[in-house]
Formats: sequence, C-alpha cells, structure tokens
Amino acid sequence: MAEVLLSAKGLGVRFGSFQAIEDLDLSIMQGALHSVIGPNGAGKTTLFNALSGARTPTQGEIKFREIGITNVPAHRRVHLGLSRSFQLTNIFRDLSVAENICLALQAVAGREAWAFWRSRDPSKVSRERAAKLAHTVGLSARFEARAGDLSHGAQRALEIAMALASDPKLLFLDEPLAGMGLDDVHRTKLLIKSLTPERTVVLIEHNMSVVLDISDRITVLAQGKKIAEGSPQQIRTNVDVKNAYLGSAA
Repeated sequence: MAEVLLSAKGLGVRFGSFQAIEDLDLSIMQGALHSVIGPNGAGKTTLFNALSGARTPTQGEIKFREIGITNVPAHRRVHLGLSRSFQLTNIFRDLSVAENICLALQAVAGREAWAFWRSRDPSKVSRERAAKLAHTVGLSARFEARAGDLSHGAQRALEIAMALASDPKLLFLDEPLAGMGLDDVHRTKLLIKSLTPERTVVLIEHNMSVVLDISDRITVLAQGKKIAEGSPQQIRTNVDVKNAYLGSAA
C-alpha cells in the first residue's frame, strides 16, 4: 500500500483580510500523479507556493515524510527532495540545453559535490548527468541547441529536466501545458506521466482532458477551499465540481 509522502493539515494562507486558502487538508501518496484543479482564483498557485516553500502559511502544518517542513524555505526543501517548475518558462534562452541543465546540476550540488568528484573532471561529470536528463525529457537530439530556439513545448521539457537535476522525490509542476500546441501537449503529457511512479508529481493544469487522462487522484479547489477529491471518474461526475466550473464561466 502506498504511503503518504506529503501532507497538509488545517492549512491556511491569508493576504491581509483576504483568505486565499482556508483550513485545507491534503495527502499526496508516494508515486502518484496528484492534480490540483479549480476555476480562476481558486487558490491553486497559493497552495503550490505554500507546499513548495515559496510562501509560509499563516496557519496549519505541512509534513514531508512525516517531518515538519511548514517553515522550511524553498531552497532547503530542494535538498529534502522537493522541486518545482513555474507557470512561466524559467530557462536561460541564450545558453544551450546542455548548459541550462549543467547550471541546474551545479546549483543543487554546491561545493560538496565538486569535492566528491575530485578524482574526475567535474565539468565532464555534469555533462554526463545532463545528457541523461536530456534523454529523460526527450531532448537528446537538441542537447547542443540554443534553448531560445526550442519550441515552447521543448522549453517546458527543458525546465522539467532542470527541476529533475536535484533528483527530487516530489516534483511540483505549475501549468506545464500552458500555451502549447496539440503536438507539444501530447508529448509533454506523456513525459509527465512517465515520471511516475519513480517520482511523485503534483500538477496544476487547466487542460481538463489531460488532467482526467493522466491523474491518479485529483483535488478540486474553489474560493480557497477543497470542494472535492477523488479519482478522475469521481471528479468527472461530481456535482459540486460541475457547479464550480459553470459558475466561474457564467
């Protein structure tokens, strides 16, 4: 039976008088692809920021592998095994795919890693690991290409490779399919699904057909509260979910 990898209990995030997340409980199972969906303004990104360490919650607690991380900053959570990609592509456009991934590897490794590899050329080791990550995300053929010359979908794949540089146990992906054409959507969908069950993935995504197709479990937010949670089939037929989306579109 799968174990809980990340949990939140009574989580709340407030901006002044505005309650963005209210008394939220969440359990992410190890090896699962867990999606968080909801209409605009539901609190999805705020939840991601709290879980990944970008924002400290105003109430509640967060545990990773049963260790309290509520007040642990994002850069320290990376070393615990959590990593994140963002809504907007976050790459160095004028550098090559190889250079982008090598920089991500070096940022995570720090000086200790260079000491560990003192018997070998550290730059060669980084390129070897970067090549493996490029292969994982389908960019082997573009390894020496300028990152800015890649398609939007390939740039998001590169960003996922950079997020994987820390060898995370849990990866947060914030709207990775935004702005993609159909071919890129299909390739990236397959890439995201391939990351599990070796890794746990928490996904924010507006493409409902993709979410329903690849998720193991889905949490639905509306106005900062969890209104539903379950399998894709359970979410597909949930009346509260339908009302939330119809209400946001009306």
